[in-house]
Amino acid sequence: MRFFKDLFISERTFIILSAIIVLFVLGHFYPYYDALARTILIGLIGFFILDLIIVFQHSSSVSARRIAAEKLSNGDMNIIKICIDNSTPLTLDVKIIDELPVQLQERNFSIKGRLEAEKTTTIEYSILPKERGEYWFGALNLYFSTLLGLAQRRRKFEADKMLPVYPSIIQMKKFELFTITGRLEEAGLKRQRKLGHTMEFEHIRKYIRGDDYRTINWKATARKAEVMVNQFEDEKSQPLYCAIDMGRVMKMPFEGMTLLDYAINASLALTNVSVKKQDKAGIITFSHKLESLLPARRRFGQMKYILELLYNQATNFKESGFEHLYAAITHKLSQRSMIFLFTNFETLNSLYRQLPYLKAIAGRHLLVVIFFKNVELYELRNSPVRNTEELYIQTIAEKFAFEKKQITFELNRNGINNILTTPQQLTIDAINRYLEIKARGMI
Repeated sequence: MRFFKDLFISERTFIILSAIIVLFVLGHFYPYYDALARTILIGLIGFFILDLIIVFQHSSSVSARRIAAEKLSNGDMNIIKICIDNSTPLTLDVKIIDELPVQLQERNFSIKGRLEAEKTTTIEYSILPKERGEYWFGALNLYFSTLLGLAQRRRKFEADKMLPVYPSIIQMKKFELFTITGRLEEAGLKRQRKLGHTMEFEHIRKYIRGDDYRTINWKATARKAEVMVNQFEDEKSQPLYCAIDMGRVMKMPFEGMTLLDYAINASLALTNVSVKKQDKAGIITFSHKLESLLPARRRFGQMKYILELLYNQATNFKESGFEHLYAAITHKLSQRSMIFLFTNFETLNSLYRQLPYLKAIAGRHLLVVIFFKNVELYELRNSPVRNTEELYIQTIAEKFAFEKKQITFELNRNGINNILTTPQQLTIDAINRYLEIKARGMI
């Protein structure tokens, strides 16, 4: 029975059979076609049996395995590799059907390739997860055939393998690399001009053209008989918290991901950059209650704790309680900190309800409120109008877009730093503001 379960007839065989049927029909009118059809049918049966013996005899010596990262990255293209070892002396064609996780909703996934004799072939494909969690891969189905391509044999490998999808590790590492190597412009980050310098002395070095004359160390210059300057460094160990609103306002989707997942990805990248800048990093999450609070530290493995905390965040998207955020910050944060609050406001009334808490937090800490543009509304506002109904819809979109500007004005009027951004630009804008704060010595 196993033989028949693994036996499949190829499309090429069905095409040839269809042609034979046509010849048999024509044979009723022209005897020559009937004889030709019988000859082709006998040849097909012979070659099919020969192909069947070859493919079942040799495909047993083929093995395959799936190779992927231990942790997949949410919102990024993740590479999955399939390595196939063909130890037979024959070149085989293969069709791969990998049973992908249900979250991806891929029902017609297949890849075709050719396996060279006595070689290992690697075939790659990419997946784009849109939510965090456990992704279960099913069996790896390979359908082998020879160059004749009449019969196929199916073999299954690697049944049931779970890969966790974490917040965007790829994005985190990308911004870490650009920050360490100083190639900020390549990632869309801005180089911030320092206004003066901090008072954290690092060392004395030789003067280089362009150095600030105010940093000249005259005593060291007299001793060395050449101009020496004091080298200062940015203040370190400043606490930074990413406060993430997990309420219903963050459930809005954009390109398949919720605003909450965009905020989690940006928080991971931002905290990683701050740790590399030798600051302390922590996380606060809240919805209708305080969900979690990871104190800002610079200990070894802090990013691992942050990654695990963000991965395990789950919410029912209830009404956000900013009073719980204010209470937690008041009682838990004794040192003045940078707080990047990821939330969303669609109307002025929603801002006014939370404004007293925001003003109270901004009075003790350096608060940066980050909220989102409704990209689809902006596109709708700029689309051409063809009738009265579309004009009415565009007017409503213009009203909501203008209200976002009013929210920005109201936050600025109350002395609260804010960023109005799109989900795609969220990480870049957040890191740019952090670098600006560091360069200006605002905390």
